[in-house]
Formats: sequence, structure tokens, C-alpha cells
Amino acid sequence: MQPEIVQLIDMALREDIGSGDVTSEYFVPSERQARAYMLVKETGVVAGLEVAELVFKTVDPELEVRMMSEDGARVAAGTRVMEIRGSARSLLTAERTALNFAQRLSGVASKTQLFVEACEGTDAVVLDTRKTTPGWRLLEKMAVSKGGGGNHRMGLYDRAMVKDNHLVAESGGLQAGIDRLKKEKPEVEVELEADTLDQVDAFLKLQGVDYILLDNMSNESLRQAVAMRGADGPKLEASGGVNLSTIGEIAKTGVDFISVGAVTHSAVALDMSLEFVD
Repeated sequence: MQPEIVQLIDMALREDIGSGDVTSEYFVPSERQARAYMLVKETGVVAGLEVAELVFKTVDPELEVRMMSEDGARVAAGTRVMEIRGSARSLLTAERTALNFAQRLSGVASKTQLFVEACEGTDAVVLDTRKTTPGWRLLEKMAVSKGGGGNHRMGLYDRAMVKDNHLVAESGGLQAGIDRLKKEKPEVEVELEADTLDQVDAFLKLQGVDYILLDNMSNESLRQAVAMRGADGPKLEASGGVNLSTIGEIAKTGVDFISVGAVTHSAVALDMSLEFVD
């Protein structure tokens, strides 16, 4: 588990527990042992189970966790995905934080799968964006992959993405900037945002362009851009105006990728609970 995720779990537990779980401390005997199941209450794709396990283990290393499903599995309502045994106090203290992680990430995975299913029969890959919950990016992008999607750049450091505001601010020419970047950081890919087919035509004449983002273009314009690109040009990514009712037709235009901010910023938590059985 990456250090950033361990740190996030620690922060979440400190936020919730504070100076102590007074309810469990004063109303649950210290010797009480319990068994509980993490239960999915609606159909969806589960993600974040290993994170939830780490929450339980962080609260109490003596807790025994048995996985009954795996991240990326599509499960029906009523499915038990995890069994936890041990101190009842520890189970109750960890319950909400563990569920918060699992529910949020399962919601992202479930929403992603809906978009992926809408693109079936095409080669288009559904991508996430940087529209993630601050501090949760690693986890939410992991959940997108568990839902069948792909990951766009992680941050500002692993891909140069020249958008309209950069074009306003830049000086010295695009090709010069690309050349400088490729010379100093050859491992970093370059993506240029195009609002018009004229821009697409201009960008296709540049050297070192790995992707062209086709922003808010009509499906007809997307098809024309694909034809202009040919077989060996940069990968094409469609973005803007993408929802479940439009993505299928966008995918049919032949673009390589479709970025969808909604898979993270508009995902609804999957309904899950912790069910105590003894």
C-alpha cells in the first residue's frame, strides 16, 4: 500500500476517533468478541476492499479479515464481500471509516463501468481526469481501473497538456516548447487541446505530439478529425459534453479515448453496511 494511502487512512481515523470512541468505550465490554460482514446493499462494482481491510488492521492489528470478494467484481445486492472477527470495540471503531473508503471507491468503480458498457463494440477507452477528491487521487484512479476504465495523467508532472489558457500565455511557438520538453524530459508525453478542426490540422503538422484532445466537438467533427489523423498520427481523445446518453455515439466516431470527469466528481457512493452476526 502506497505511503500516501496509509497517510490518508491515518488522517481519516484521527478525524473520526479524535480522543477516543466514547460510545464503544462506555457501552461495549472490553472483552466482547464479535463477527461482522461487510454487505453490499445494491448491485455494483466493488473497490477499496483492501483499503477497508487496512483500516480495520490499523485500528486493531489483532482483527482477522477474510476477503469474500475482490476489487473489480460486480456483485448483487445482499452480497457479503468481507468477514471481520475480533474485538467488538475495534470493529465498531473502524466501521464507519472502513465503509467510507469502500463505499466511495465502489461508487467510482460502478459509475465507470456504466460508461465502459456504453462504449461496448468500439475501441474507445474511457478515461478519468484530474477532477478527483483532493488527497484521494490514487485511490479514485485505482477505482476507475477496477471499473474497466483507464487512467489519464496522474497530475501536472507526468504529461504536458497544453490547453487554451496555455496557448494564450505561451510565447515562442508550440514546436519550440515541445522540443525543449522532449530534450530535457523525453519520458513526458505531450497532449494539445484543439477546439476546431483547423487547430487539429495545425497540430498534426507538429513533431513530438503524442495526443490531441478534441474539446467539445460535434460527432461529425470528431469523425473528420479521425480521418485527418490517419493511421500513424497522435492518439485522439474526445472530451466535453460526455454523459451516458452521448458517450456511445462519441465512441463510434473512432476516437481512441474519451475522458469523463463524472466518473469521479459525480460518483455516488455504493450502499454498503457492516452487519454484526454475533
